Parts: sequence; C-alpha cells; structure tokens
Amino acid sequence: MFKLAKYIKKYTGVILLIIVLLVIQANCDLSLPTYTSNIVNVGIQQSGIEDAVADTISSDSMERLFLFMDQEDQELVKANYTEENGIWSLNKISKKTREELNQVLGKPMLAVYALTSGSSELGLGGDGAMQFPEGSDPFEILKNLPEEQLAATKESMYEKMDAMPDTLITQGSIAFVKAEYEEQGIDLDAFQKHYLLMAGLKMLGFALLIMVISVAVAFLSCRLAAGTARTLREGVFTKVVSFSNKEFEHFSTASLITRSTNDIQQVQMVLMLFFRMVLYAPILGIGGVIHALETSRSMAWVILLAVVLVLGVVAVLFAITLPRFKKLQDLIDRLNLVTREILQGIPVIRAFSREKHEEQRFDKANKDFISTNLFVNRCMTFMMPIMMLVMNEITVLIVWTGCKGIDAGTMQVGDMMAYIQYTMMIIMSFLMITMMSIMLPRASVSAGRINEILETEVVLRDPEKEEKEIPEKKGVVEFHHVSFTYPGAEDPVLHDIDFTARPGETTAIIGSTGCGKSTVVNLIPRFYDVTEGEILVDGVDVRKMSQHTLHSKLGYVPQKGVLFSGTIASNIAYSNDAMSDADIHKAADIAQASDFIEEKEEQYDSPIAQGGTNVSGGQKQRLSIARAIAGKPEIYIFDDSFSALDYKTDAALRKALKEETADATTIIVAQRISTILHAEQIIVLDEGRIAGIGTHKELLKSCEVYHQIAASQLSKEELDHE
Repeated sequence: MFKLAKYIKKYTGVILLIIVLLVIQANCDLSLPTYTSNIVNVGIQQSGIEDAVADTISSDSMERLFLFMDQEDQELVKANYTEENGIWSLNKISKKTREELNQVLGKPMLAVYALTSGSSELGLGGDGAMQFPEGSDPFEILKNLPEEQLAATKESMYEKMDAMPDTLITQGSIAFVKAEYEEQGIDLDAFQKHYLLMAGLKMLGFALLIMVISVAVAFLSCRLAAGTARTLREGVFTKVVSFSNKEFEHFSTASLITRSTNDIQQVQMVLMLFFRMVLYAPILGIGGVIHALETSRSMAWVILLAVVLVLGVVAVLFAITLPRFKKLQDLIDRLNLVTREILQGIPVIRAFSREKHEEQRFDKANKDFISTNLFVNRCMTFMMPIMMLVMNEITVLIVWTGCKGIDAGTMQVGDMMAYIQYTMMIIMSFLMITMMSIMLPRASVSAGRINEILETEVVLRDPEKEEKEIPEKKGVVEFHHVSFTYPGAEDPVLHDIDFTARPGETTAIIGSTGCGKSTVVNLIPRFYDVTEGEILVDGVDVRKMSQHTLHSKLGYVPQKGVLFSGTIASNIAYSNDAMSDADIHKAADIAQASDFIEEKEEQYDSPIAQGGTNVSGGQKQRLSIARAIAGKPEIYIFDDSFSALDYKTDAALRKALKEETADATTIIVAQRISTILHAEQIIVLDEGRIAGIGTHKELLKSCEVYHQIAASQLSKEELDHE
C-alpha cells in the first residue's frame, strides 16, 4: 500500500482538510459524554447549579464565608464580586478565575452549611469537638473567638475536609448555594429547566455539527479515493499499452483485467474507509482515554483490559485471514481466466460436446473462490459478536466498579455514565481499526499486484535521441543478419536472416508452419527486439527511433483480424479520426469490402460488435486490410491476411492493392503460392533459416523447399508450365 502513496500526493490539501474536520468531529463526539454527565450530575442532582461559584450571595452569608477564609482568599472573592443593596453579585470572569473561586468558596460553604444544618462531621456543632449553647448564633461565637482559637478551629475543620472525597465537598457547597438561592427567592425549578434546556441545545448543536462533518468527510474521502483509483487505472492502462509481447506473456489477459478492475476497486474502497475510520480511530481513541482518565483514574485498568482484549481479537483474526486474502485474488484471476476461455470457445465446446466438462471446470474454479471468500466472511461475522461481547462485559464491569465509587462518595452517577461512553468510544475506535485490519490485507495484496504492473520494466524502450532517417532509403526495410530467440526459450527461432525489401516491390515470405514467418514480420514493428543483428527502416535501426515514429510508417494487418466495437467507418479510420469519407470509401473499395458494406442498411455506419463477432472471417480480414490502406503508410505488412478470402476476391484485392501500393514497400506472409506468384522477391524459410530468395520461377529451379511447397499446391500442368 505504501508504494502507491505517491499517487495520493496531489490530494495532500484534501487530506489535511479531512484531518482537521476529523479532529473537530472527535472533539464534538468527546464533548457529548461530558454534557450527559453534567445533565445528570448538575442538571438533575444539583438543580442546575454547576459549582460553588454562586451568581449572587447575601451580605450576611458572605460575612459567614469570610470567617473561614484567610485574607488572600477574601481579597480574591472581593475582587470578583460586587456588593450592592446587601447582595454580592458575581462579575464577568474567565474560566480559570471561576476554577480558582470554586476552590476558595467550596470548603467555607461546606463549613457554613454544616453549622447551619447542625452537622458534626467537621467537628462543629452537635456532638463534635466544639459545642455551641442552645439557641445561640454559632457564627457570632466564632466571630468573637480569639484569633488563635479561630485559626485552630479552622485548621481542624480543613483537616477533616481534606480527608473527604471531592464529591462530598461539592455536594455540601451546592447545598449551601441552593439554600442561598431559596432565601433570595430565586425559582430553582426554572433555574434547573433553563440549565437542562441549554445543555440539551448544545448537545443537539454538536450532533448536527457531527452530522455535517461526517457528510463532508465522506464526500472528500470518496472524491479522493475515486480520483486515486482513476489515476491508478490510467497508470495501469498506459503501462499495459507500452508492454511488449514478453510482458504480455508474463501477465495473463485475465490477470490484467482483474488488476485493472477488482484490485483497483479494493484499493479504492480501503482508501475511502481509511480516511473516514483509520484516521479517525486514533483521534477518538486517544481523546477517549484522556477524557476517561480525567473523569476517574481509579478505573483506568478497565480501559487497559478492554484494549488488550480487542487487540487480542484483532491479532488472531489478522493471522488467520491474511494468507486467505492473498489466495483470494489469485482465485479471482483463475475464475476470470476460465470464464474468458469458455465464452471465447463456445463454438468449439459445442462442436465437441464438451459443455459438461467446461461446466465442471467453471464449477471448480467458482467453488474454490466461494469457499475461500466464505471463510473470510465467516471470520468477519465472528468479529462483531466477539466485539459486542467485549463491549457489554466492559460496560457491566464499569457499572459494578462505579457503583462502589458512588456508594463511597468518590464518584457521581453522571461520571459513571460518561465513563461508560468514553470506554465505548475507545473500544469503537479499536473496532474501526479491526474492521480495517480485515480489509487491509486484501487491499495490500491488490496494491502489490497493481504495483507489480506499474513497476514492471518494459523491455522495449524509445531511445533518448532519435536518429534521423536517410531520405534516399525511404520505405526500405533491411534485415542484417538477424537472429531471434523468444524470451525464456533455449533455441533460436530465426537464424541469420538477411534481406532487403524495397519500395515499389512486393516481398513475400513463405514456408512451412512454424518456420518463423510471422516472427520475421513481428520484428519490424518491434513487438520484440532482435537477439542478434539489426533491422533498418528508412536507413535507421528500429531500436534507434521512437515506436510512434516507426508505427506511423507501417500499415500492419495481423494474421487474425482484430476489429473494435463501433462502426465500420470508425474501424477503417482507426489511424486518423479526422479521415474523410472519400478516403474511407476508397480504402474499402481497394480491400474489396465496399460490396458487403453497401448491402447493409446503415452501410458505413453499421455497428461492429466487440471483437467483430457480427461479421464473417473474410469480412473481418477485408476491413482490417482497409484500415491499413486508409492510413497510407510507407510500408505494408500483411501477415497471412488473405487466408480467409476466396480466390476471386484474393485476386481482385491484390490487383487493386498493387495499384495503390505502387510506391510503397509491401511485405506479405503467405501460405498460398497463388497469393505471391507475382512478387518481385520471395523469401523461403525453413526451420528459421532462409532456404532461398528469388522470384517464383527462380525458386522453382533453385530451391527444393519452395518446389515441394509448390508441388503440394499446384497441379503438375501448372508446374510444368512454370
């Protein structure tokens, strides 16, 4: 996967934007449990009173609070409260100042509330260490105590407070604020409803923001993934088009199709989910851990246990499924290969009544793929129940541990609820990574297969600098002692091939099957490079001119006619989209194709099916020849391109072709002697070597191999006449 990272570089800005959006979304997600906790703790249990920093405090109550503060704390309170008409009102303060005031006011409020309610927990009133006469005002007594005794009383009280959980101090200070508000006539129910309404609206706002960000991230991720997939397809296609026959022998057609479609689709899907899940999971998980520890450090072991369990499940699934994912892509290749072979060979299969055999072959390839795919999917189905079990068990564990904390006064109900949510977020983040860990191995295999194509070193390369053509040798094709061995083969196919084909002449190549005729002409367009010797076109070695320049000089008609889906006109004008109708019609006339074309209802606009399956073999050959003629090349190469034509059509085509190609070089590979009788030069091949060169009459006298071929095709009278 990392080797394909260079194809994502141009989307760096989009990736950064996605990361920013995910950080904002994670902050919103992590804020929701806090609001849930506040609704329970503050909104319900504390009537909407957040902390000890009351908005208003009566002057009498403030004087009582000052009794339990030192001079520095009193100055802090006075600096942030304003006294008017017997009421101390809170000024506009920062969050940091509010936290400082909460620390300063919390313990004095608890002390005042304890004295007011008669509690003895702080050693004041009741049966505590310090007793007050019945009916007396304890605050007046404390106010009149000697400074040393008051300081000792406060010190004893603060020692007891320091031993208390923070939650008890908070509850005591909140109880003081509640009582204070009631004395001032403030409606606590309205105060509580306002707090709950505002908290709910904030949660709703965060939820809407999360939705908008999720949609935006999904949109950007899809665009990025689709764009990368498009770039990869373009890269793979461009690379495959540049392949020589050697590379095509290494990659099967079925494998190239799978790599261009299924493999790239796998990478696209993972990229799309990667930016929505894999990037988001660490942000959410780390943030969840931080918030959970801030809520309660006493249950950190629960988070650790959850993480260990989830990682254990991920590791096991990863170890089991990774080898199967590698196998899965190979099985898709196999299935595509078998399907392609069967579809292409249906006529032969029917002719030999092998339908049952091919059904069994397809069924085996299909079952192998299905069984492996089912195994992987079953592993994924096990993953979700196991994860849900872990999540539910962890929830029970948090409730069980949290209840003990609530009972001991070290935790509030809302905090426990928030802790459950944070823990679920942490587990969910690992669950996201787990889901991706299931998909990543398959995508990694696919990426490797794609990269294998992209990094394949192409054997046929254009020279850095082209050599200039020699004008007086325009159209001349020269073979200088050429030998050739197919890649991976031990023995050469061609040995010391040496001849020259000139403009205005027809050079024919004939020989027995497998003697290397097609190999000779395939070396001219550089489908392969020669092993020894050199081939010159226009006086330049074909390896020292660009392939585009070379191919623009050639009109090549392969042994098996190839047509493309479109129309008859688009196939003839394949070399030039701007070709005129007159040139198209002229090429069709020369190729003897105009008769059957004009018989069709739509004539030159008649559709051609994929592979030319809706025209006959002879019609396909004539259209292929017309395509080569329409390009008006310097050199014509016909690789046994007249084999599907009847004698009458063959003769008419060669006559018209001779007139059209009078100034061009024509090289014909033929099986029938009748096709090449009038060639200026006939090259006879035998087991990859030149057995003879000359005209038809010369070879009949001088070349035994040619004579044998002629004897097998011509009558005794024709031979005697020759």
